Amino acid sequence: MSQGLVTAAYIVAAILFICSLAGLSQHSTSMRGNFFGIIGMTLALLATVAGLGASAEMMTRVAAAMAIGGAIGVYLARKVEMTGMPELVAMLHSFVGLAAVLVGFNSYLHHDTDMDAVMVNIHLTEVFLGIFIGAITFTGSIVAFGKLRGIFSSKPLSLPQRHKLNMLALLLSLLLLAVFINPEMVSLPANLTPTAGTQLLALLVMTLIALAFGWHLVASIGGADMPVVISMLNSYSGWAAAAAGFMLNNDLLIVTGALVGSSGAILSYIMCKAMNRSFISVIAGGFGTDGAASATAEEVGEYREITAEETAELLKNSESVIITPGYGMAVAQAQYPVADITKKLRERGVKVRFGIHPVAGRLPGHMNVLLAEAKVPYDVVLELDEINDDFSATDTVLVIGANDTVNPAALEDPHSPIAGMPVLEVWKAQNVVVFKRSMNTGYAGVQNPLFFKENTQMLFGDAKASVEAILKYL
Repeated sequence: MSQGLVTAAYIVAAILFICSLAGLSQHSTSMRGNFFGIIGMTLALLATVAGLGASAEMMTRVAAAMAIGGAIGVYLARKVEMTGMPELVAMLHSFVGLAAVLVGFNSYLHHDTDMDAVMVNIHLTEVFLGIFIGAITFTGSIVAFGKLRGIFSSKPLSLPQRHKLNMLALLLSLLLLAVFINPEMVSLPANLTPTAGTQLLALLVMTLIALAFGWHLVASIGGADMPVVISMLNSYSGWAAAAAGFMLNNDLLIVTGALVGSSGAILSYIMCKAMNRSFISVIAGGFGTDGAASATAEEVGEYREITAEETAELLKNSESVIITPGYGMAVAQAQYPVADITKKLRERGVKVRFGIHPVAGRLPGHMNVLLAEAKVPYDVVLELDEINDDFSATDTVLVIGANDTVNPAALEDPHSPIAGMPVLEVWKAQNVVVFKRSMNTGYAGVQNPLFFKENTQMLFGDAKASVEAILKYL
């Protein structure tokens, strides 16, 4: 395929990627957006492979690699549950980061020797930044995966002088960048050439620093803030891909990486505003808590229990009901009986709506996807800022598997790890029924005073089984 056709295919693919992002911004057009993305990526892959002009042996290797990667992708898509998507996304981000690191080293070791001095410096800067961003993304994503999966503690790592350590890592990396571009500024033993030996050493040391830096950045962030971290790592992976595009001189990879990087950064900024957090502190690794919070996991009062039958009677006697789902609903796969309850109550003339917190679940839009999958009407699924003022005029609220997103400590306790985070103010309703397996704390590791309020009752057990029992009594 000629370079002109490859470029034309890249332009069409880039347009399709932009259409994909536009489609994914709305629930009603998300399937169309996903379809555009699939077509764009298929076109991009075919154009890239066709434009290689490689030997039959090389093409065979490329085809084999694509077949293996595609098979793994299909397997994961069929096997991984919706509740496991956040961990999967984090792991995929780590692959992008690792790919950027490997491309960077390969590009440095096998770069064009005919470039002039200015182009050499530009290329070296691309290599350095690509490896730096990729290494941070790689280890940071691994930590995020471990925290989401429960392999690592969800509590933030609080090393002494941790912010100064981060700053030191950045300053050392900047110094190593200067050495990498101008290796003559450092003297080496006689058996090493000033250029190659110094450059490679600077690159290796920077890679180790970046790997440790990425690990520390994410390890310093509490588990309750992981959804924002995943979004930020998504942005990092995009910039890493863009850097790889510069190193490979691939225009589409640059455009695609920039799209992912910028959209991930915008999403992170929106989520930070929604959670009353500082966007800069996300990047600096100071997001969440310093580990000195006074919040406790101990119970702070007595709770009252309610049965499924009593909950059904409460719903029958209600004129307005708000359901606030969380990760527990996703784990139990209770969205389908929840949709059935919604339909049954609406047939009875009860006003039923859903209150969705920006970080309900472990990934932005997690609850929206589950409810759409269960055919819950879009018009009754409302965001936090759309529904928070309505709780005081609501008869009954069902909190299904949510915890930290309905915790009044975020507003009442300035020392809580979730202090300042906007929450669904469900406690203002006349009656609150909380669906939980036990009295264990949420992902943030703090107790929820909601459970001990006079208008709150606890319905213990598997969320799906509890909802199905309520449906039967209805």
